[in-house]
Amino acid sequence: MAQQGAVPYREPDGPEPNSCKRDRIVGPERNGTTRPSTRYDSVMAASLVRARALTKRFDDFVAVDGVDFDVEPGEAFGFLGPNGAGKSSTMRMIGAVSPISGGSLSVLGMDPARDGPRIRARLGVVPQENNLDTELPVEENLLIYGRYFGMSRRSIRERIEELLDFAQLTDRRADIVEHLSGGMKRRLIIARALINQPDLVILDEPTTGLDPQARHVLWDRLYRLKQEGATLVVTTHYMDEAEQLCDRLVVMDKGKIVAEGSPRDLIRTYAPREVIELRFAVGTQDAALRELEGLAKRMEVLPDRVLLYTDDSDAVIAEVHARSLKPESLVERRSTLEDVFLKLTGRTLVD
Repeated sequence: MAQQGAVPYREPDGPEPNSCKRDRIVGPERNGTTRPSTRYDSVMAASLVRARALTKRFDDFVAVDGVDFDVEPGEAFGFLGPNGAGKSSTMRMIGAVSPISGGSLSVLGMDPARDGPRIRARLGVVPQENNLDTELPVEENLLIYGRYFGMSRRSIRERIEELLDFAQLTDRRADIVEHLSGGMKRRLIIARALINQPDLVILDEPTTGLDPQARHVLWDRLYRLKQEGATLVVTTHYMDEAEQLCDRLVVMDKGKIVAEGSPRDLIRTYAPREVIELRFAVGTQDAALRELEGLAKRMEVLPDRVLLYTDDSDAVIAEVHARSLKPESLVERRSTLEDVFLKLTGRTLVD
């Protein structure tokens, strides 16, 4: 999602505009430590994003169907859901680039329909696609983007130093973007989104296409943002990413919110404690299913394996062997957010 409606560049004579200033207040962190924070902490502001019966229609198609949610200052809030669930439409409405069709939406205490440019000037947006200027150096990408927000050259230069350090790109500042790795480009996009010290950062699939090592480096940078008091709104298809980054999340399906809570609470509510994965030789799984009936709280049959959900994996495994079943492989693990996701978004389950 591209950021729109930023303030055209002008070289200020005096202090930089209010939209780019942030009070450096030390506010209480949830774990008892302190952190620099935005002005919202000083007034204990209400939700930065508040939606009630929020709806988005495209002709007769309802993409977002009357959803309610709040994003609180300083939290990382996630949207999970399959393709077509309504995540992107919701993010675009939050980003004030797509009008709502019904209900109400407040972003940073403002109405996106009336105050779109003011909202966008205080957002940081990390789109799913890499939309950097690949023919320019790293530093120039940040400099040009900063000018859209009416920041003075001195302020931009100071901010660039902070962001290059944050993104671990200080030694690549003069490199042409085209020559960077995928992970470096993603870190640069996040740095660019922070140039105006936004009150709210929107991240759309922030680690798509990255290898595991690059993903973990990016997670570390985003976790650091959380520690500094940033408010993040994230969409992701990676369940482990949602567990790592999100304080709270909603699961969307067919335009509706079907579950909400912390990752831990969702796992506790919607999934038994443990999962046993059984793989059988080709052509033998259907026969094995008859012997597996009634062994666990829930059984899910996939093309390549059978999942047994239980609170006592030792007892279930013992019974599998007692029934003379001989899977080619047996994996015992804890339930994860992915198990919750698959249960809530319509996979066929055998109960």
